[in-house]
Order: sequence, then C-alpha cells, then structure tokens
Amino acid sequence: MTITLDPGSRVMFTGDSITTLWRPPGEDRAAYPLQVAGRWCFEHPDRPMTWLNTGYPGNTTADLEARWQAEVLDARPDVLSILVGINDVGTPMMVPGAEPISLDEFAATYDRLLAPLGNTRLVLVEPFLLPIAGVIEHDLHLGTGPHRVRIGPDERKQWRADLDPRIEVVHELAARYGAELLAADRLFAELGEPERWSDDGVHPTPAGHSVLAEAWLELVA
Repeated sequence: MTITLDPGSRVMFTGDSITTLWRPPGEDRAAYPLQVAGRWCFEHPDRPMTWLNTGYPGNTTADLEARWQAEVLDARPDVLSILVGINDVGTPMMVPGAEPISLDEFAATYDRLLAPLGNTRLVLVEPFLLPIAGVIEHDLHLGTGPHRVRIGPDERKQWRADLDPRIEVVHELAARYGAELLAADRLFAELGEPERWSDDGVHPTPAGHSVLAEAWLELVA
C-alpha cells in the first residue's frame, strides 16, 4: 500500500533536529524532507505540492504536543510524516534536570498526536540509533540551548535498550492508524557501515539523509 499524492496536496514533515536539519558548524547538507521535495518536483512536474516542515531541534513527543494545534493541526496537511523519539530517550540522559520519559508516557503522547488527524494520510518513521564506534563530544541544540555532551559506547548501549520498545510503539501506532511505516532503524542496520550514514549515531550524514529520502519516496505514488 502506498500514499497517492494528489496535485495541490499539502505535505508536512515534523519532528526534531533530524527533520529540521542539524548539521556540524560550517557544513552544508540537505535534509531528507528537502531531498524528497526536490526529487518529487523534478519527477512529477504535473503534480505540484505544498511542502511544509515543522521540525524543531531537540523536540520530544511532549514538545510536539505543545505546538501540535498551532503548527500541525491548524495547517491541515493532507499528508503528515512524523519522525520523533530519539530525544525522548536521549534528552534525560544529556540535559541536567530533565525528567525521564517513560515508555507508557511516550506511547500515550504519540497516540494523542495521531488521534485528531482524521483523514490525514500518515507516514511514521522509526526513530533510529546507529552503532558507530568511538566517543563523540560536541554541542547538541536541544531546544533549551546548546549542551556539551559525550556520547560513547555506554551511552549508546543504554539508549538502545530504551529505544527498542519505543520503536515497537511506533509499529503498533502505524498499524492502528493505518499509517505507512518507514522502518529507518532496521534499514540503517541492514545497510551496515554506520559511520557512512551518521556522524554521531543520531544525526544523518548527507548520505544518510539520502537514504531516508529514498525510502520515503518508496511509500508514495
């Protein structure tokens, strides 16, 4: 099953820094939503779309919920693509004072995001974590400002244990709401060579964004 994009449709991408495009200082790269829009416009000039992006760095599911009405529901997208979840895992481990987000809380909040969308066609993207080697230290912009963080094997192991059940939640919600599922975590795992697709295990490289864009375009016609 695929989503048919009718001429004039409003297609929105939302989520966190992966969608809005985090990149190392001074480096340029095109995020997967921009690549999707560019490819579609080139290949389907007879079906113009309105492309919207309401991703915001550092967002968790709760952050999305806080701006959901104004930035998503009021925009009335015909197709909505959501990639969120890695900050629900990572933020409490990286930001001093941040409260842990339980699996039940994550599931309930994500469900509340989807419930009012009615006939909007949905693409749910698995949150993902790539098993890169070594230790990464840099500033992450997590909504409350830049934070100097250290991400090493121990942190990634803890993130992975917390992320896997949340990926299952995304699968369950996709089935419940009849959404297309982009299995990004599984896709990157099957490709191997994790350093090719992500600098830090979380944010895609230019090639990683191209992988996401290609997989997204396979879900629409």
